[in-house]
Amino acid sequence: MRKCFKLRKFFFIVQYNIVHLQVQNNEPMKNFSYLLVFVMALVSCSDQYTIQGTSSVTVVDGKVFDGSKLYLKVLKDTDFTVYDSCEVVHGQFKFAGLLDTTYMAMLFMGDQPVMPLVVEKGDISVCIDDMQRKVSGSPLNDRLYEFLEKQAQMDNRKADLQRRYPQMLLEGIDEQTIDAQLTAEAEAIMQQEDSLVTDFVTTNFDNVMAPYVMAVMTTSLPQIEHIMSQAPDAFKTNPFVSKFYQAVAGGEEPQGVPAAPADADNPDGYDDAAIQDILNGRSQ
Repeated sequence: MRKCFKLRKFFFIVQYNIVHLQVQNNEPMKNFSYLLVFVMALVSCSDQYTIQGTSSVTVVDGKVFDGSKLYLKVLKDTDFTVYDSCEVVHGQFKFAGLLDTTYMAMLFMGDQPVMPLVVEKGDISVCIDDMQRKVSGSPLNDRLYEFLEKQAQMDNRKADLQRRYPQMLLEGIDEQTIDAQLTAEAEAIMQQEDSLVTDFVTTNFDNVMAPYVMAVMTTSLPQIEHIMSQAPDAFKTNPFVSKFYQAVAGGEEPQGVPAAPADADNPDGYDDAAIQDILNGRSQ
């Protein structure tokens, strides 16, 4: 950044001297002045990003965290590619550099995805502890993790269904009644979750978060079709979206879409199939 300011100061001084010479010598130097202004317009600073991370845990997803190599992989076209890397030292890590555009990204420990984030201009904070994994400090990351917190709350409500099933049996409630009640609650939660995801994607069509969230968190082709029916052309023609949509519409399992592990508050990460097992009275 200091180099950039020095360059701007240098060109300002040169421009001042040229204008001074024009006035003093009354020489026609318009063409040169125009060229100088054009060059000055080209000389600009890229945005800077800083990602400062802290962790109070020694093991993350079954691997020793301290001393491990972290990779910041960003979504470019249809794949996540390494953008930056660093090592964890005493629970601290940092990525920093110049940024030409905003990226959807995923923090990896080796080949293991740890958590999603947005690489954007500014100072970004990452916190990893026993209770949560959170990114904050920049507009899109704040918005992303507010959404993920709501989604995690719904995951916890679904996981609670498993704990309630045997409890209700002990209370003497017959299985048919339990199934009917928990099925209704599970369906309500899933509808709320679908609405949450759909609303997030459709309100973020104009930024990098929508394609990734749709690929990772949508649960059905009708939901995806509904999103695509509202999407602007720029979203539909996004290479990542196009690849994902073609795969899903063709009945294929999308490949190469890393998802963050289960939330710390829901380490078991029960999905819809697991909920159905719960309602059918089968154990994990």
